[in-house]
Amino acid sequence: MSNWYRNLFSVSGLVVLAVLLVGLIMLSNTLLRGMRIDLTENNLYTIGEGTRNVLTKIDEPINLYLYYSETTARDAPSLRPYAVRVRETLEEFAQRAGGKLRLQVIDPLPFSEEEDQAAQFGLQALPTSGGGSIYLGLAATNSVGDEETIPFFDPTKEATLEYDLAKLVYSLSNPEKPVVGLMTGLPMGGDFNPQTRQMDPAWVIDDQVNALFEMRDLSPGVTEIDDEIDVLMLVHPKALSDETLYGIDQFILRGGRALIFVDPLADADIPPPDPNNPAAAFAANRSSSLERLFGAWGIEVPVGEIVGDNVHALQVGGRPGEPPVRHLGLLGLTEESFAADDVVTAELTAVNVGTAGHIRTKEGAAVSVTPLIQSSTEAGILPSERLRFLGDPNDLRNVFEPSGERYTLAARVSGKVPSAFPDGAPGDGDTEGHIAESEGDINVVVVADVDLLTDRFWVQVRSFFGQRLVTAWAGNGDFVINTLDNLTGSGDLIGIRSRATYRRPFDRVEAIKRQADERYLAKEQELQDELAATEEKLGQLQSSREDAGDVLMMTEEQTAEIERFMDERVRIRKELRRVRRELDEDIEKLGTTVKLVNIGLVPLLISLGALGAVVMRSRRRKGGGA
Repeated sequence: MSNWYRNLFSVSGLVVLAVLLVGLIMLSNTLLRGMRIDLTENNLYTIGEGTRNVLTKIDEPINLYLYYSETTARDAPSLRPYAVRVRETLEEFAQRAGGKLRLQVIDPLPFSEEEDQAAQFGLQALPTSGGGSIYLGLAATNSVGDEETIPFFDPTKEATLEYDLAKLVYSLSNPEKPVVGLMTGLPMGGDFNPQTRQMDPAWVIDDQVNALFEMRDLSPGVTEIDDEIDVLMLVHPKALSDETLYGIDQFILRGGRALIFVDPLADADIPPPDPNNPAAAFAANRSSSLERLFGAWGIEVPVGEIVGDNVHALQVGGRPGEPPVRHLGLLGLTEESFAADDVVTAELTAVNVGTAGHIRTKEGAAVSVTPLIQSSTEAGILPSERLRFLGDPNDLRNVFEPSGERYTLAARVSGKVPSAFPDGAPGDGDTEGHIAESEGDINVVVVADVDLLTDRFWVQVRSFFGQRLVTAWAGNGDFVINTLDNLTGSGDLIGIRSRATYRRPFDRVEAIKRQADERYLAKEQELQDELAATEEKLGQLQSSREDAGDVLMMTEEQTAEIERFMDERVRIRKELRRVRRELDEDIEKLGTTVKLVNIGLVPLLISLGALGAVVMRSRRRKGGGA
């Protein structure tokens, strides 16, 4: 009887425990709704403070429509994990926005109304091998009918996912077109060419900025920058008056953002011809600097120094009849030159610059300088005067010495700074309301090159029946637009950095592949060297023949040499196949080890732990009964 009661009590206890478990789950779902713990290494599912601030400042509701072809995506397993990441990030956004973001996830089945809606929004469909198409895009609208879209969430751009979504939300909650004030003495908007007696077209970058922002041209003689200007864009500021410098100084100190392009030697700065002095153009000053403002901030762009780079030097045409040469002063910068953790440069792959300077921080500087674009370590300083009258680019190698230092060509400048005019407005200017020091951190991006804006460094322009066809072959335009886009956002948006990706590559497998590739290439090179040596030896044997017979007939030495090479080639090819087999075996061994750990070892440890707990409990019971 006692055993029956004990069994009944045991069953009753299990039932009670099950009821308690269900109750706890229901209670936790109610009380802990929305609470999350992010245990990922890079906090992939924790949005940044800047994004949270953008979301809490939404005034009117915003509708988000995530079009994801979940049914069709079964044919694209590589895309599905990223689609989950996008959806979860949007859900986190909606939760943080306190009801101001209304998220709908829509599966646009083929030939459905939802698919038509996705197409009307301009979302892009990814074709599949099975003949279907996959949508993974976002359309968003605000209360006044404005629309913003992300046509397709590209997994390769995952690092900027949070920023792209925050920027979309910010644009809809602040729908007015940002205002960019452009101050330059260069003909960016087009100018009359006295040689052709026609108007030169506007630079492509000028057209692109005009298409995305409200552009206002500011005279280099302006003395005050209007607060309606969201970003002040200074391009090659030369010989500005103190009154103009003071206006720029006060604009930045009261919170205005700025994108500044200076240059120690700007090829784009072509002075007008002087009939009385044809040589005047060669001696004209082509440098620009905001030395007074930069000096107050604690930075400088040395006028006489140009960065040469042996790694990124571009090839240019040589002398007639000679092959192209590498120009140390014209640089084609690649991914390793760009800051990977900044949304402005995270997705850039190529930017070209010409005779660029560098930005350096003075001792005791009031600002922090965060590099956006840098040279390689095989860079050095070239004197600007040497490039001014350069004939042969090869001559630069006579004065070039790599320093091992990475030079900063573009950077964010931030911090609390004093005015460059401590005594107030210069001359007889009004000093009322003078700002002696910035209230908060300034937001400025400085670029030590102007020529990167010109068409010849990044874009090809052709005329087709009166239309300009533009083909970009470098990312100069993307860099400028990204920077303006970033600076026109709120301070919270500017602070958002690119994030780590959720993809975790198999580093050990990649290392094994790299080692095998190195061995394979070494063996392959050995084979090529052996072939070249054999051909050379055959040629020597043929040229040393004294008989005047048929040159097509091989001697015994030549035949033996060919046979020796054939045997050696077979040996090397066997070695190549062995290297490949060892690669596969190493990867298979690693995979087997991982499977054993995941499938066998971990469950075994859990089982041993549970068994140990049972044994300990049994011993305690026996000890208590005793």
